[in-house]
Amino acid sequence: MSNMSEKIGTPLPAEPDELPQIPVVTSVSCCFVLALLYVGSLYIWNTKHNRDHPTTVKRRFVSVSMVMLVAPFFVYFFSSPELLRREPFPKLLGFRLEGLWQAVVIPYALTALLFLGPIFVNMQNESIRSYFDVDYWRGSFSSIIWVRNHVMAPLSEEFVFRACMMPLILQSFSPVVAVFITPLFFGVAHLHHIAERLSLGVELSTALMIGLFQFTYTTLFGFYSAYLFARTGHLVAPFLVHAFCNHMGLPDIQDLWQQDLWRRVLAIVLYIAGFAGWVYLLPLATVPSLYANTLYWK
Repeated sequence: MSNMSEKIGTPLPAEPDELPQIPVVTSVSCCFVLALLYVGSLYIWNTKHNRDHPTTVKRRFVSVSMVMLVAPFFVYFFSSPELLRREPFPKLLGFRLEGLWQAVVIPYALTALLFLGPIFVNMQNESIRSYFDVDYWRGSFSSIIWVRNHVMAPLSEEFVFRACMMPLILQSFSPVVAVFITPLFFGVAHLHHIAERLSLGVELSTALMIGLFQFTYTTLFGFYSAYLFARTGHLVAPFLVHAFCNHMGLPDIQDLWQQDLWRRVLAIVLYIAGFAGWVYLLPLATVPSLYANTLYWK
C-alpha cells in the first residue's frame, strides 16, 4: 500500500537543506488571488480622473498599501508549518541583514552595466548633470508621479509579486521553474492598462498592441527580478533594480541616432558590450554565497 504522503495533493517530505513542499494548487492559487487583489485595488475608487491625476495616484497609494499589509498573511498561513518553524518569517520575505550591502550594490551595478549604452547617450545630452543638482531631487520628491514611478510602484510590486509570491511558489517548484512562473502573474497584472487606454479613447487594436508589448517587457523584467530575489534572498535587490529600470525606461533609439557619427558608433558598441557583459556576469554576480543566501537557491 502506498504511503499517505503519496496521495494526490499532499506534498512529499522535503530532502535535507531543501524547502518544505506545499501543493502546487495552493501556491498557484495564492499567487493568483494576490495578483487579483493588487490589480483590483487600483479600481475600487470611483473617480473620473486619469491614472496620473494626483487624486487617483494618492488613492492608489492607499489601495496598494492595504494589499501590502494583507499579502504577508498568505505566506504565513499557506506556507509549510515546518518552514515557519525552521526560518524567521521576515527572512522568507527577503528582510535580513546578512549580505545586505552586497544586495544593495551588486545587482544595481550589474543593471547599470546593462544600461551602459543609454547611460552614455544621457551623458552626451548632459542630463547626467541634473543628478548633482539639489533642485532636481527636491523637485523629484515633491512630484507625486515621480514618487509613484520610483518608490511606491517598485516597492509595492516587488513586495507583493516577489517577496510574497516567490516564497510560496518556491515551496512547490524548483528555483529555476519558480523564476519563470511568478513573472507571468506580474505581466498579466499589467494588462489592466488596456482598459485604461480604451477609456481614454485609444483604438482597440492600438490598445491591444501596446498591452501586448507591455506584457512582454514586464514579464521579461519579472524574470530578472524573480531571479534576483531567489539568488540573493533579499527584497532590496529587485526593488532598487526596479526603481532604476523605471527611471531609465526603454532605450530611446531615436535619441541614439541623433548623435554625431563617432558618438553613435561608440554608443552602439556600449549597447552591445553592456548587454554582453550583463549576460556573462549575471550568474557570477548573483552567486547565493555572496549574499549568505542558503534558503532559496543553493
